[in-house]
Amino acid sequence: MLGTEWEGGISQKLDSLSWPEIAAGSERSSVLYSKVNSVALKGIDGYLVHVETDVSSGLPDFSMVGFLSSEVKEARERVRTALRNSDFQLMPRKITVNLSPANVRKEGTAYDLAMAISLLVGFGFIPAESTEGIVMIGELSLDGKVCPINGVLSRVGTARQAGFRACFVPWENRLEGAVVSGIRVIGVHNLREAVHLLHRPEEQKAEECPSERLLREAAVQDDVDFSEVHGQKTMKRAAEIAAAGMHNLLFVGSPGSGKSMIARRIPTILPRMSLEESLAVSRVYSVAGLLPPEQPLILRRPFRSPHHTISTPALVGGGRIPRPGEISLADRGVLFLDELPEFQKTVLEVLRQPMEDREVIISRVHGACRFPADTMVVAAMNPCRCGFYPDRKRCRCSEMEARRYLQRISRPLLDRMDLCVEAPPVSYQDMHQKNREENSQTIRRRVEHAHYIQKKRFQNSGIFFNSQMNVVHLQQFCSLGSEEDHLLEKLYEQNKLSVRGYHRILKVARTIADLDDSPGIRSSHLMEAAGYRSLEMRFWG
Repeated sequence: MLGTEWEGGISQKLDSLSWPEIAAGSERSSVLYSKVNSVALKGIDGYLVHVETDVSSGLPDFSMVGFLSSEVKEARERVRTALRNSDFQLMPRKITVNLSPANVRKEGTAYDLAMAISLLVGFGFIPAESTEGIVMIGELSLDGKVCPINGVLSRVGTARQAGFRACFVPWENRLEGAVVSGIRVIGVHNLREAVHLLHRPEEQKAEECPSERLLREAAVQDDVDFSEVHGQKTMKRAAEIAAAGMHNLLFVGSPGSGKSMIARRIPTILPRMSLEESLAVSRVYSVAGLLPPEQPLILRRPFRSPHHTISTPALVGGGRIPRPGEISLADRGVLFLDELPEFQKTVLEVLRQPMEDREVIISRVHGACRFPADTMVVAAMNPCRCGFYPDRKRCRCSEMEARRYLQRISRPLLDRMDLCVEAPPVSYQDMHQKNREENSQTIRRRVEHAHYIQKKRFQNSGIFFNSQMNVVHLQQFCSLGSEEDHLLEKLYEQNKLSVRGYHRILKVARTIADLDDSPGIRSSHLMEAAGYRSLEMRFWG
């Protein structure tokens, strides 16, 4: 509520600027033009939209142009009703609203506030100079309330890059917008409050968001820890290597062997997110509408675990208006695919390109949208339908049934899993051992050191982790001695590796060497890396 000051002060000023007096007593032109800026989204990136309004004499009409979707066209009724219910009486005139650029299709409801302000400027209720350098973002309800929208973080970032000094956003989105530095973010409850603040710039109070403090508080303690996992040293070692080089990881084993338990704890051994990473992840969640109003930043590395009944658009992104999928929501974190063979084959095959390129491109008639997919894919599966193959004491599946079950995972997808590890059953002695297991903090220190080595190695090269190396990087950073080269040649021929499998062994060996703080790749590193692909030969042949 704006109180009596609004009712007695600005309200009278607005009444004095009503259209009849402007039209009757001024020497203004019969055509009034105004322009207010807003921001639209394409994927997770924003672009400027100029809301132009022309008010002229003639038969009363309200037309909108600019390649608009149905929800944008409906803004005509929302804006007109919101203005009337906010006590702004517009005289019947010919009104034309254009959303520029006109060659790009406009989607969503984020232009309502900009359209209303542009109309009020055109009718003389607001001075045109008061909107200069300001971006308006928000949806209007019929009573004039400014409703929250998705993607405010990207929109405000685009406004800052374009050089605007301030941005009006819905009150519920104010903290999200305030995360962006270098621009003043002003939250408003309703249309009348926005008009009031435009008339009185000295009362515009920008929101502040202590981003660094929020990240420090989030780093205090995790909900789960590796010290809760008993035994399974090989699986934990593989998880550490995968985290150190951001490699994809596959667990194969019987039910109850700890595959899901270890996968859920991998984010706890990854380095804490920097502010830059947190902003990148938060942009995706903001566009998807998954960013809580009270939490303007995603503070911990994402862990996404979709059910195996998920559809292709839900996993990799898509829809009529392209939205990020689970692989993009897991950006800078972990995408866990439990019961991997139970996923639809078409869904799994679509993952191959994002896992290789670390981005998703959704193409539509009106253009293409890019979503990030820089994620570690961790998968878990049983070796057969009952889960106990090749233990013939418990497994009753035939050889053909087990092979048919395994063949649900194609070789091209399997080639993209850098490490493939067997998950043996946990023994009774492991569960009741008295020695305390290594905790996540201890493992994280080793992972952070490996990340630091890679950061120095790949400086100014455009990549950050060993898993992202291409052929040129492999030749530059994974040179081998004569003994190691002879060993790798033998492994290549014996295991009948593909070229991609050969490269994966080199990348994993480079990560193992980083964990050992070794400048070069030794034979022991190659043997361990090859060992994480032996299970592939054992089960898939």
